[in-house]
Amino acid sequence: MEAPPARRLPWAVVGCRRCVREFWNYETPKVIVVKNRNLGIMYRGVQLLILLYFIWYVFIIQKGYQESETGPESSVVTKVKGVTRSHNKVWDVEEYVKPAEGGSVFSIITRVEVTHSQTLETCPESLEVPDAACSSDSDCVAGEMDMLGNGERTGRCVPYYNGPGKTCEVSAWCPVEDGHTVSESLGKMAAQFTVLIKNNIHFPRFRFSKGNVKDAKNGYLKDCTFNETTDLYCPIFRLGSIVEQAGENFTALAEQGGVIGVIINWNCNLDLPDSACNPSYSFHRLDPKRIPVSSGYNYRFAKYYNCNGTNMRSLIKAYGIRIDVIVHGQAGKFSLIPTIINLATALTSVGVGSFLCDWILLTFLNKNEMYSARKFDQDMTPAPGCSGNACTTQASSPANPKGPGQL
Repeated sequence: MEAPPARRLPWAVVGCRRCVREFWNYETPKVIVVKNRNLGIMYRGVQLLILLYFIWYVFIIQKGYQESETGPESSVVTKVKGVTRSHNKVWDVEEYVKPAEGGSVFSIITRVEVTHSQTLETCPESLEVPDAACSSDSDCVAGEMDMLGNGERTGRCVPYYNGPGKTCEVSAWCPVEDGHTVSESLGKMAAQFTVLIKNNIHFPRFRFSKGNVKDAKNGYLKDCTFNETTDLYCPIFRLGSIVEQAGENFTALAEQGGVIGVIINWNCNLDLPDSACNPSYSFHRLDPKRIPVSSGYNYRFAKYYNCNGTNMRSLIKAYGIRIDVIVHGQAGKFSLIPTIINLATALTSVGVGSFLCDWILLTFLNKNEMYSARKFDQDMTPAPGCSGNACTTQASSPANPKGPGQL
């Protein structure tokens, strides 16, 4: 009686069983010495480049052996000193510095346009307001308020302050701004104003604090100005020097105003003494001067008073130099953990040379098939207790009992 034919298992089951068996195999690298000068030069060159990258860039430039902290806690206190004169009056600090608290952002007025003796009454609207020009009362709607205008329209069309034109009458602080404006410049002595910038920083991770003012005898700040070489810890700057180092012309900037950034950078290597941690200063213009619409800096404020029982005010449009003090910083100190991580990464990356050369050997060289046969061997060692033809040992390449194969 013949035995029934063996049932063939589905290919998916056979594949899964093969994967399970292959998973428990052990792989060990095989050393083959390839005597090819060009390939050897490439291999050592790649290794050298990798080592140079880690030694020079990672460890020397980036200080990969250090734990680092960026963005220190910081405080800034400022103070401006100096007096100047416009056409009509003398200006002191209390008048030309806004705000007066001495924070990290402040402005110094360099030119003003003043509209004196404004009172609440009716007057012609400014010609600079859209649709303010008129030819008759029908062009002016009573009670209408233009958000770009100066007040509420009365419904009358009246002659303008100067010239033949007419504009709609408004109920507002009169005369409006461009009706009787007087311009006064403070720029004559403004370049000589001095600006004190006191800055203290703290790196909480390392419990390290430092300031930019020299810890010296009383009165030191009264007799010094900033010099990067001789007086690094005297943070008193001339306003003209700040503008000049930002690459700007002081006269032009004082006329239209602008925003200057004073950047203080603390780059501290805490493996060195505290004296090696010093501030560095740089100056840049922050408003886009090449775009006329958004360049410059100005704002308005008013001074109110009472004259013979009438409430009055002086409207001031101030042009000035706004100073933004910006503090950056980074501190680093030796730590074992980043050192070990970067060393392990460097040693692992050296193996890229072997991978690259193996790929070239297996792909482009004439002896690539011979090299592949030598490189990949499969040893079918019989399991304990195995016997018969199914347990014979097979190899994919001739045995080489003398040691590493050579090509």
